[in-house]
Amino acid sequence: QVQLVESGGGLVQAGGSLRLSCAASGRTFSRPDMGWYRQAPGKVREFVAAIRWSGGPAYSDSVKGRFTISRDTAKNTVYLQMNSLKAEDTASYYCRFEELLTNTIYWGQGTQVTVSS
Repeated sequence: QVQLVESGGGLVQAGGSLRLSCAASGRTFSRPDMGWYRQAPGKVREFVAAIRWSGGPAYSDSVKGRFTISRDTAKNTVYLQMNSLKAEDTASYYCRFEELLTNTIYWGQGTQVTVSS
C-alpha cells in the first residue's frame, strides 16, 4: 500500500521559515513527478510547486522567489523549503506524486502550516 507522509508543518511568525518533507513508501516509483499543493479554509486546493522527473522546478507566482522545491530520488522524498512566510501562506500543504508511466496520482494526508502576522 502506497503512503505519502508529510512532516515539518507548524506555527511560525511572518517572515520565518519552515521546511516540509514528504516521504513515499510502499512501492518503487518509476520517474515520478513530485509536487506540493495547499488548501486554505474555504478555498480550493491550489498548486504551489512541482519538480518533474525530466525537467526543472515550477512554482506558482505567489511563492516564486520564496519557496524552493527539491527531491531525493533515492529516498522517494520531496522537500519544500519555505522562506519569508506570509500570513496568506497559512494552509494545509499536501504532497503529490504522479507516475506518468502508470497514470497514477498519489496524495499525502496533509500537514498544517500556520503563519501568524
